[in-house]
Amino acid sequence: MDIVKIASDWARFEMHSAAAFAVFGLAFLLAALGFRHWGGTDFARAFLIPMLVSGVLLLILGVGLFLPAQSRLAAVPSAYANDGAAFLAAELARADKVLNDYSIAVFRAFPAIIALCALAIPFLAGPLWRASLITALAFFTVLILVDSNANARLQTYKQQLSVAAGST
Repeated sequence: MDIVKIASDWARFEMHSAAAFAVFGLAFLLAALGFRHWGGTDFARAFLIPMLVSGVLLLILGVGLFLPAQSRLAAVPSAYANDGAAFLAAELARADKVLNDYSIAVFRAFPAIIALCALAIPFLAGPLWRASLITALAFFTVLILVDSNANARLQTYKQQLSVAAGST
């Protein structure tokens, strides 16, 4: 089993997830510009600020995840060559931590936020409030979609690392 290839592939997939966040961020920014340009009602124009904020946050998230994944991709071969057992132990510990973080944020907190936003929409009458809640729904849905895919890949990566650690 080639641990360097497995770890490198996982880092590449993380870069793809980061790129997905950036693409969604650009889509949110373009949607904000579309609402500004073609929005004919107060409700449509109210989407400008929430969409801009969400788009910028997604872009920051994408770039913030892409750069460390890129440096990790470059460092994997040398880190494994220096001490393979320590590399496996560190990767397993990191995978456990990230999986725990996913279980709390992506599978508990984000759905709760989505439910609260959905429940609040009928009770808040202002166009900015409703636009903000709808944008929050879309924002957290994007986070869940991308992170649930990353979670599945990380579980597979951890299983492969566990098999490799057991065989050494």
